[in-house]
Amino acid sequence: MEIAEHLDALRREGALLADAAAATDLDAAVPTCPGWQLRDLVRHTGQVHRWASAYVTHGHRRPLDEAGQEAAWGPVPSDAELLDWFRAGHSRLVTALEQAPADLECWTFLPAPSPQAFWARRQAHETAVHRVDAESAAGREATPTPTAFALDGIEELVAGFLVRPRARLRSEQPRTLLVRPTDATDSWLVRIGPDPVTVEPDAGSPADCTVSGTAHELYLLLWNRLPPARVEIGGDPTLLDLWRETAQIRWS
Repeated sequence: MEIAEHLDALRREGALLADAAAATDLDAAVPTCPGWQLRDLVRHTGQVHRWASAYVTHGHRRPLDEAGQEAAWGPVPSDAELLDWFRAGHSRLVTALEQAPADLECWTFLPAPSPQAFWARRQAHETAVHRVDAESAAGREATPTPTAFALDGIEELVAGFLVRPRARLRSEQPRTLLVRPTDATDSWLVRIGPDPVTVEPDAGSPADCTVSGTAHELYLLLWNRLPPARVEIGGDPTLLDLWRETAQIRWS
């Protein structure tokens, strides 16, 4: 996907998140984020937007420390002003990315063609996953994710986040998970062992577990936002238990 497409997705997903939150009590529990209420979700996503904007706007070359993070997102307002605060931060992020120079240099943490491309992609998917969380708090079925965007999000997760040395997805015995969308030709064979995960296109190799579903369903499943019962599973389903326990992306 191109930067402009990620920016379109970021606009769309932020608006959907705000709309879901506006129609729901901020005290509502977030089923997809146990222990969180909706206000926690809105605060978190608004802070992440401001944190990302700081890198794009100021060109920070190193990760912000705790003081730098707090300066980036500023004070969090009361419930009465929370959604306006969220919308303002979301708009600021979109504008910062739109206006970023092509030769922008700043800190990133996954491979990308450029820092601008990295932050546009990362924040589009960050917002999309939390949009699903907001819809779950509202008691709604998740708005379908466009196929190309869902495929891009699966690629970012399995071939970006989970192959990093710091990722926790490990298995003492080598195991393989095949991710096979039913509405696209893309597929991923995820090799899990005692070392960092490796990922390759499906070349017809047998897998210990195969998950099949639409790109939207697999996007939510792999981000731990959809129960495994909602997709087709072939082979050893316990591999998905390992996934849910260890393939989690945490703020740190």
